[in-house]
Amino acid sequence: MYICLLVPAPVISHHDVAPGMGIDFENKKYLKLKESEGEFTDLVGGMLSPGEKIIRSYKAGRDGVVFTDRRLIAVNVQGVTGKQKTLSVIPYSKISAYSVQTASVLDMDSTLTVWVSALGEFTFEFSCRTDVSGICRCINGCG
Repeated sequence: MYICLLVPAPVISHHDVAPGMGIDFENKKYLKLKESEGEFTDLVGGMLSPGEKIIRSYKAGRDGVVFTDRRLIAVNVQGVTGKQKTLSVIPYSKISAYSVQTASVLDMDSTLTVWVSALGEFTFEFSCRTDVSGICRCINGCG
């Protein structure tokens, strides 16, 4: 006998986004992310819960990813002027597993791959010997 439980998938985006456009959860690989000094702080600041802190933010082109102590927020800048933005959120508690590939002598990029319940696998490639240990500690604390 089989028992099937149907659990609704979490709502993760404020808008529907065409596949393959910028950083969002339709595009599951985020390449060449470089650390960004507070560029998205004002944009995501209104979404943060009381006491929630931004750990690090990264940028790839016009788009970016913000890691807080509770969740990750993908920022997809759209249109010619860049005024329209889509924010997609994954709470760390929804991450079921992750792996880290650290930088080496010849390859200075590090990679964080996360598996999210009901959404699949997401890969974040960081440039310039980025230390992702702070992000991993947050994932561990919320899992």
